Amino acid sequence: MSIPTITLNDGTSIPQLGFGVFQVPPEDTAEVVTQALEIGYRHIDTAQMYKNEKGVGEAVAASGLARDELYITSKLNNGFHKPDDARRAFDGTMSALGLDKVDLFLIHWPLPTLYDGDFVSTWQTMLSFVEDGRAASVGVSNFQPAHLDRIVEETGKAPAVNQIEVHPYFANNAAREASHKHGVAVEAWSPIAQGKVLDDGTITDIAEQVGRTPAQVTLRWHVQRGDIVFPKSVTPARMKENFEIFDFELDKEQMSLIDGLDKGEDGRQGPNPDTFDYVPD
Repeated sequence: MSIPTITLNDGTSIPQLGFGVFQVPPEDTAEVVTQALEIGYRHIDTAQMYKNEKGVGEAVAASGLARDELYITSKLNNGFHKPDDARRAFDGTMSALGLDKVDLFLIHWPLPTLYDGDFVSTWQTMLSFVEDGRAASVGVSNFQPAHLDRIVEETGKAPAVNQIEVHPYFANNAAREASHKHGVAVEAWSPIAQGKVLDDGTITDIAEQVGRTPAQVTLRWHVQRGDIVFPKSVTPARMKENFEIFDFELDKEQMSLIDGLDKGEDGRQGPNPDTFDYVPD
């Protein structure tokens, strides 16, 4: 099955469906990613804080796939926002992945209450990775509208993507709209709300109507809204199910019904980026 691509504001293209490795144990990552690649996934999303970049790199190296067939994303650890630390951390990512170029590298969290509120110098450092040819694109994750406005105003450079929590219970419309205002593509993490939407009556009814699973319906809702999505599963059958979302469509009424499940801030599953200040030991 062919996966659609989205053209980013820097002219590069990203597969709209990817495979996430959040919470995949490091010792299992190479095997899990290998299974994903065998199913057909070509976009892999990891992060320094996941501690499994090495496993992703091992699976990529063993896959036999041409490098230009793959799209690899990683993210900056919260403890390395200072420019010199960010540069060293990026070197570590490249070494762990075993690559000489990463397709996308993100600031994982803005951390506005840390580093004297300075995430602009971190963003400027990220831009240097594109300038030296080691990153095709750079972006951000969990950036709120004010965070996006600030880095664009102070550097003149918009991120390629903003990876944020989005699912039917938390549409995160303000952050999505702010991203689109700056020409920034939206990537949706926790796309099925950690499984919580799968038993929702509206979604199960639509799944029955279209002859698909609730997960497939939810992921299809995401892609029809234009977002990039990368569900995570370590079960091959579920990986395959999540991959098979491009041969059916939801109609306007079905999309509207799912839109109506939004609970606003009450639907948020993860931390609020305005206050999140976790730094790993």
